Amino acid sequence: MKRPGHAAFSLIELLLAVALLGGVLLALNMFVFSMGDLWGRSGDRRLFEQHVRAVTRHVDDLFRRATLAGAIPADTAAVAPAEIRGEAGGRVTLLTFELPAGDRTLPWPEEPLPDVVCSLEAREGRGLVLYWHSRLETRFADDPPRATVLTPFAVGLVYDYYQADTKAWRSETMLRKDNEGRWLTPGRVTLRFVHGQLKAESTVVLPVASGALPAF
Repeated sequence: MKRPGHAAFSLIELLLAVALLGGVLLALNMFVFSMGDLWGRSGDRRLFEQHVRAVTRHVDDLFRRATLAGAIPADTAAVAPAEIRGEAGGRVTLLTFELPAGDRTLPWPEEPLPDVVCSLEAREGRGLVLYWHSRLETRFADDPPRATVLTPFAVGLVYDYYQADTKAWRSETMLRKDNEGRWLTPGRVTLRFVHGQLKAESTVVLPVASGALPAF
C-alpha cells in the first residue's frame, strides 16, 4: 500500500524528463558555440579596423611632419610626386616627402641620420612600403633607398584629384600628369586594405605648407 504524497515517477516520465534535459543542454551548447564563433569573427574585424586606423594615423603624421619641417615655401605641397631609384635599379615616380628628424619606424643600421627622403608605394604581395634614405649618406644618389613595410594588408593607393571645373574629386590608381607633362600632386590619398574577407578604406588629406610657424 502506497503512502499518500510519496507517489514514484513512472519510467515514461523519467525518460521524458531526460529527453527534455538533453534538449535544453544541446540548445545551450549550440548557443554558447555560436556566440563564441560570432565573438571571434567580430574580434577579427575589430583588430583589423584598429590596425587600419593606426596605419592611417601614422601616414597622416608622416605627411604633416614633412609639411611642418619649416623649409617648405608657402602654398607648396610637401608631399609630391618625385622620381626615385627603385629596388631593382630602375626609376619610378612615387609620392615623396622629407623628414628632417627621420621616423621611429626606420631601422637604421647605425646612428640615425637626419634629412631622410621618403617615398610611399603599395606593392602587390608586400603591402604599403616606405622607401627611405638620408641625403647625408655618401651614396645617396647611387644606391636605392631602403624599404620598410608599414602594413602587409594594404593592397592599393588611390590618388584623388580635385577638379575645379566640376567641383568634384577624380580618383586615379596612378599618379597623373598635366597637359605639359608635369606631375600633378593629388589632394588626398585613399589607402585600401584587405585581410581575408575583411576590406577597408581610409583617406589621408595631403597638407599644404602655410608658410607660418606652427602654434606649438
